Amino acid sequence: MRSHIVAALLSSLVAWPLHAEISARFVHASKPILSNPHDLKLTPDGHYLFVSDVGNDRIAILDPESLDLIDAFGEDHQSGTHDIDFDVMGRAYVADTHNNRVIIYSVSGTNASQIGELTTGIRGPEGVLAHPNGRIYVAGAWSNNLVAFENGVMVDELRGLSSPHDIELAADGSDIWLADAGNDRILMLTADLEVKAELTRESYDFDGVRYVDLLADGSLIAADKNNHQIKFIAPDGRSGLVLGDGRPGRGPNKFRTPEGVEVRGTDLWLSDSGNDRIVRYRLTLPP
Repeated sequence: MRSHIVAALLSSLVAWPLHAEISARFVHASKPILSNPHDLKLTPDGHYLFVSDVGNDRIAILDPESLDLIDAFGEDHQSGTHDIDFDVMGRAYVADTHNNRVIIYSVSGTNASQIGELTTGIRGPEGVLAHPNGRIYVAGAWSNNLVAFENGVMVDELRGLSSPHDIELAADGSDIWLADAGNDRILMLTADLEVKAELTRESYDFDGVRYVDLLADGSLIAADKNNHQIKFIAPDGRSGLVLGDGRPGRGPNKFRTPEGVEVRGTDLWLSDSGNDRIVRYRLTLPP
């Protein structure tokens, strides 16, 4: 099984140079304006950082450079907001967890208007992916499943999960990474929800791994919540940089139950959820 997993990773992702190293420099943190922030996403144009602000039942909109609060939406109809993603048309999909739905919004700048919702087959959605194939994938943390929607209709389902959280597009632009938090693992799936590879607790010391994102070369960045760490995993499956010493704390390279991850180029944003803040890092990547 282990050899099969490694082979799948090697065949699906970009090769990782043996000498490659990544470093991360703490830039700054947001002001105390959030409550238990979870996953976060840059708008397609990069102008705004949309943050799932769980404790405030909203999407908070931050300046990605300063991390100042610019605007927010959803306080009057969201509950326990956990995740957000954008499709190719710029529409936002928000995991409205406690209302057992994903809300669809049209977005213009910082203005969002509700235009639809997805509810079939999911309870407590905590992850959402707008895939280039046109499907919307939703992780039901309370229903322990992953559901695929097409044109608003449920068309596929993967069961047997435990509190699944984030869903992210893999480096090949087709496969999917899924954080199966209750099973302390990350799965690689095909777009048809077949398991291709598994990153396990035993190999990576995961404890409640929650949200992930990818560097341009396919490296995973995972928020390992209960270990209070951010873990980098190379495309060939090797463990890399780890931020956090495994103990809850506050300050540069210290976290308390981190959840959200967003990276674009050399800029990295993390939701330091237990400390109610977003932190920004600058990465140095191998040539």
